Amino acid sequence: MTILAHPAPLTGPAVHCDLPGPRSAEYLARQDRREPNARGGPRRLPIAITEGSGSFVRDADGNVFIDFLAGAGVLSLGHNHPELVAAMTAQLSKLTHALDFATPVKDEFSEAQFAMLPEALRSRMKLHFCGPAGTNAVEAALKLCKTATGRGGVVSFQGRFHRSAHAALGLTGPAGRRPRPGALPGTQYPPYSSCPRCPAGPDADTCAATCPDLIERSLHESGDGLPLPAAVLLELVQGEGGVVPARADFVHRVRELTRELGIPLIVDELRTGCGRTGTWFAFERYGIEPDVIVASKALSGIGSPVSLIIYDERLDNWAPRAHGTPLGNQLAFAAGARAIEVVNRDSVLDNVVERGHQFEELLSPLASHPWVTDVRGTGLMWGIELADPRTGAPASELALAVRNHALRRGLIVEVGGRGDSVVRLLPPLNVTADVVRTAAGILLAALDTATREAR
Repeated sequence: MTILAHPAPLTGPAVHCDLPGPRSAEYLARQDRREPNARGGPRRLPIAITEGSGSFVRDADGNVFIDFLAGAGVLSLGHNHPELVAAMTAQLSKLTHALDFATPVKDEFSEAQFAMLPEALRSRMKLHFCGPAGTNAVEAALKLCKTATGRGGVVSFQGRFHRSAHAALGLTGPAGRRPRPGALPGTQYPPYSSCPRCPAGPDADTCAATCPDLIERSLHESGDGLPLPAAVLLELVQGEGGVVPARADFVHRVRELTRELGIPLIVDELRTGCGRTGTWFAFERYGIEPDVIVASKALSGIGSPVSLIIYDERLDNWAPRAHGTPLGNQLAFAAGARAIEVVNRDSVLDNVVERGHQFEELLSPLASHPWVTDVRGTGLMWGIELADPRTGAPASELALAVRNHALRRGLIVEVGGRGDSVVRLLPPLNVTADVVRTAAGILLAALDTATREAR
């Protein structure tokens, strides 16, 4: 198979053939023979990617796409940021893996992580490196809290997504997927702060009071009430659940309740951490202090896997070797330390806020679109929820059509949320205003085409 020998620079979307193109189709056919049904991306986005740069990728047929999936948020500084590549390359000849031994680059990475915490937290937090994926960090956080409290139950909210290992799977809701077996005994799923779908009605004040009231009554009542759990696990912006930011009053009530009852609060920052919402961690936007922070995805800035939990030292009841995993990815540490330098030097968090405002403005015409029920987001996490204007049912097929039409025009987006009816945008954090403008134009045109076909 031949690939374009001297491809043009990746500077803008350009799709010049049907998708998949012939070269991509060959790769996809071989992948279909070799890999299981569990794979998702190539089934939904039929391209074979050969290279990436910044906010763009090129497929095997020379088509160029704006990548607003960004490795599901892993590529916080886009594809192949040159300074991160240089940091990893320099580390490659020194040391690549060292279990949990102290190393200079791990020390630099750890210092950088603590420096990004709010000052009030730095002196009392511990940092534990987990396995390579976010699901490993979720598992470690649960184990930590169960060990520290001696309790077994967990509270996790409706619409959540806490990854795919066995315990984390039991804490994960359908959120656009089929219901799964394997719920952990003692796990409870109270409603999340999703006001438009609240059973109490669409009134925001009523909705905001209802969710934490249900949790509080359950935890305080005896008899049929819940035993105190080992932890409450909360996403501040549900990603797979459809880009649903929690209301501030809901978050504050949950934090007050967990503190009052001595229940550790775990915030899942796998998607929102490392600047995605405009602050390094999303909990900063809500003005709360969690007991445990779960982070992964964008920690290296370039996709090299690493995950960790940062937690209050009062929970540090683990014995030596009580939780050990392959946790010494020196390449990820090198890239991650450099990524934080870039974020601070280049005012990347300011860019996240500015581009978020730009999205809000560019997507504002959708407020009157008959098929659009909500446009929501914060920073560089955005979702467009679609529903049939006649029935109010989730417009899953329309969302898929929007995604497919966007791809043919040179924009990669994904769907999620209730019935996969939310078109989701997850750009690199250093995306430019011009790229955002181009992508928004493609998205609006894709929605226009898809709705015309639906009618």
